[in-house]
Parts: sequence; C-alpha cells; structure tokens
Amino acid sequence: MRFLLIALFIFPGLAIAQNPYPQDYFSNPLEIPLILSGTFAELRSNHFHSGIDIKTQQRVGLKVKASADGFVSRIKVSHYGYGKALYITHPNGYTTVYAHLQKFSPEIEAYVKKQQYKKESYEIELFPSAETLLVKKDSLIAYSGNSGGSGGPHLHYEIRDNQERPINPMLFGIDIADTSGPYVKSVYAYPLDKNAFINNSNEKQKLRLIPLNNGDYAVENIQAVGNIGIGIETNDRQNYAPNANGVYNIQTFFNGNRNFELDFKRFSFSETKHINQLIDYEHYATKRQRIQKLFKKNNPLSIFKSVVNNGVLHIKDSAYAVYKIRIADFKNNETWVTLNIKGEKSPTAKPTETKITPYYIKANQTTNLKEGAVSVDFYKDTFYDDFYLDFELHNDTLKLHKDVMAAKKYFNITYNVSNYNTTDKRKLYIARLVGSKQYPAYTTTKRKENTLIASTKTLGTYALATDTINPTITPINFKNNQWMSNYHYLKIKIDDVGSGISNYRATVNGKWILMEYDYKTKTLTHSFSDGVVTDTKNNLKLIVTDNVGNNSTFETLFYRK
Repeated sequence: MRFLLIALFIFPGLAIAQNPYPQDYFSNPLEIPLILSGTFAELRSNHFHSGIDIKTQQRVGLKVKASADGFVSRIKVSHYGYGKALYITHPNGYTTVYAHLQKFSPEIEAYVKKQQYKKESYEIELFPSAETLLVKKDSLIAYSGNSGGSGGPHLHYEIRDNQERPINPMLFGIDIADTSGPYVKSVYAYPLDKNAFINNSNEKQKLRLIPLNNGDYAVENIQAVGNIGIGIETNDRQNYAPNANGVYNIQTFFNGNRNFELDFKRFSFSETKHINQLIDYEHYATKRQRIQKLFKKNNPLSIFKSVVNNGVLHIKDSAYAVYKIRIADFKNNETWVTLNIKGEKSPTAKPTETKITPYYIKANQTTNLKEGAVSVDFYKDTFYDDFYLDFELHNDTLKLHKDVMAAKKYFNITYNVSNYNTTDKRKLYIARLVGSKQYPAYTTTKRKENTLIASTKTLGTYALATDTINPTITPINFKNNQWMSNYHYLKIKIDDVGSGISNYRATVNGKWILMEYDYKTKTLTHSFSDGVVTDTKNNLKLIVTDNVGNNSTFETLFYRK
C-alpha cells in the first residue's frame, strides 16, 4: 500500500478519474458531531473564510484525524494566523488543511520539534517529501486547539484543489445539520451617480424591512430614478449553534429576470483581498457591519455569476419595477426579499455635493504627495475608485483621509527623521492613531538611513511615536531557586506597552530551548517533555526585544531531578 500511495503521487495518471467533487472520500476530521461556528467563504476582515470552523465543545485536545489517505506536504507553525497548521495531500489531487491545532501527533510532533531546535525558532514552515510522513484515513494526526489567531477552541478545516484554491468542504459530502433559512439584518439602496435619486435623495438609504410569517421579507416601497444598486446584510445559522455564519448563494431578479448572483463555492487566495470592494467598505469601517453590494464595480472576484448590467438597476421615471433577492444556504433553505420600486423624481431633488480638496487620486495612476518631512506614495491601482483625498500635516501628525476607501495594494508613508538625534531616532516608529483616544498602534516600520517607511493598506491618521520602555518579563509558575521536578511546563508572561514584541530568545545553561508564544495571553511556555533540560541546576536566560530594539533580560535559577 505504501508503494501504491507513493506511485499515485509520482504518476497521477494511475489514479482513477474522480468527479469534480468526490462524495464520501473525505471523512469527518473529528470524533464528535460536526457543528459549525464558521462557514466557507463567509465575510471576514480583509478576506473570505477559506474553510469551515468546527466547534470542539469549548475544549482543546480533541483527536484530529486524517480525512483520507495521503502524506503531510506542509507544516506551518506561527504565532499568528493559523497557528499550528497541517496540510495533507491526497492521491486525488486535493489537499486538506487542519489549523489552530494544540499539537501534532507524536510522530509529526517529533519531526517538527527536531527542525525547530535545529533552526532555533518556534515559528517554522516545512515541506516534507511524499515519503516522509504518510498517513492513513482516520489516523491520528493532531489535537485540536486554539493556537494562532483563533478566537476560541475550534478546528479550522479546508479542502483545496491542486491549484491551492479553497473549495467549500460541504460539496464533498461533509454533512452539517441545517433546517432553517438565512435571515436578513438590513437592506440598503445606493444612488450610483449624481443623476440617481432614492426617495428624493442622492445619498444611500436604509430601507425598512418587514418580516413575513413564512420567514421571507418585504421591503418598504421606494421611489427612485436613474442607476441604483441594492446592498444586503445577511447571515445563516446551522442547527445546534447560535453563530451568525455566512450564506452560500445570493441571486437577484429585476422584473422577473435574474440580473446578479454571488456563488460561494470556491475562490483563490489571490482574489480574497477584493472582499473590501464587495462590501460597503465605508459602512464597515465606521459601523462594523458588512453590507454586501448586489452590484459590481471594478471588482474581479470570480464569485460573480449571471451578472447583467453589473447588477445595476436602471429606473425610469414613471415606471414600476419589482426587485427580488433570493438568499440560500448550502442545504438550499432559502429566504426571499421583495422590493417594489416606483420610478419618480422630485423636481426639488439635488445631487450631493462632493468635498473638493487639492489632492485628487486617480486609481489608474501613480500619485506621489509630499509635505514637509513626510511623503506618501500611492502606486497605480492602489485603489478601486477615484476620489478627493484629505492630506494634511501638523508637526509629525499626518492626516491621510479617513479609513473609508478600500485599497487593494499597499502604499508607502515615509518620514524623514534626519532632524532627530541618533539616540531618539532609534526609538521612533510610525504609528496609526486609532480610537477616540488616538492610541498609537504600531505600523510595521522599516528603517533606511534617515528615513522611516511604513507600508499599509489603511488610510487614516499617522504620527511618529517614541518607545523608550523595555518589555516586561514576569514568571508565572515559578520563582528563583525553585525546584521544578514535578512540573511539566515553565511559563512566563512577556509584554510591551509601546511598539510591541518583536522577538524573544530563551536558553537553559547556554542551550536554546523552545518556547511557544501565545500573543493572546502574552505567555511563553516551555514543555519539559522536550528533554533538553537534563541538569539538576539550571540557569534560565530570556531576552525579549520590542520593535524598536528595546530589550529586557531575565535570568533565574531552577532545579530538577
């Protein structure tokens, strides 16, 4: 069997042809019923969700099993993102992904730790050969956890095709109980140019929803004229869970004809950034509500289907129109929204005035702005739309518009700091001022001679900030000269109130030891099961460095038999 499995990877022509989405090939990766806290392609910050999030009963340490025969093709361990993640490639060309793990199976864990100690790094990415870590269907590969950017214990599970495109796992027969239709939170109508009006206004309008007894919705009748678009805030719930999850399909019909569709079966990672053009980004940035626009403008997403006139509704004066929205989940539970539109414009209606500034950004051109010691570089196609930009500098504080325009590329903010002395210069970083108290949030800052450069996709207010405070290091479960013979772990809390933690290094008796960093709890943990602490008397030394180079050193003695 081992030879056959390897042969199928080397000679894929030997494999039996599969349907596009083979059924019953992939099994449940957990030994408990599948209940979801997140669905495929649901809307997340700056990306679509690339898998399903399976609840683990608010626990960590549940056995995670391989969904099918295959080999471990990639292992990634990170402080953020997926945390501890495992990728298994299968003979049919698909890859399953298991993320936010607590730890790997003993064989895989030993393989990973050997490489971590060799590289002296907790964060690591490995690509084992097809012969190194073979797995059988339903064999133990890991234990569920809460590592990386996870907001609570669960298993993130994906199925990707041979082009690394994530596909909805439910298309492969992964069954989730769901007997109720999606629900709608809000509906908005958008005038799309200065000649379009909705209820005599040239501004976006929130429409009153009227729930119907059968679970569908009516929307208050509107008067409109010109080119308009509709947006919707909608979610779905599966059985046995209260989570507001994403929907599977949205279709719209204008006077009985389908004119727009969003189909969440599959996407590519290269396009997921365009989610911010799918949603009403300004609304999300200011109110944290994701309104999906049911019309298309300057957006290359592949999830658009059956698009007529980009989903735009052209409403003629004195005409009547009916607009319907069909929202469905994977089990084809559906919810309908109906909107009646009367073509009518008041003679007193006027277009909204656009704020004019000296700085007009053309999306298809590169723009370089400079004021005093600060310059900003917007490269071609940084933004989706043209707009007038607010650009003001007061001392070292840069007002760079508001965070209301979606960006698809990074732009650079550069500060010339040659007027600072050498000592002060080393402690500077570029910060984005956030919240009502304008907290200086560290923005990744590169140093090049007398300049500081930050690359970002977020407009807003930026400033130079100074960090002269060293990180703090606090032991959690031990003190100096303590006997730790009966302890399984060594735990330390690290924190930094300024620019944030950049890196850390721990040694015992001069030898590097592996310490796992959980940024959510600000905790470093070393497991004595690694077997590297073998002496009775042990000198622990930990150095923690922040993002501008301030560092703290902690040393202590502990004893083990």
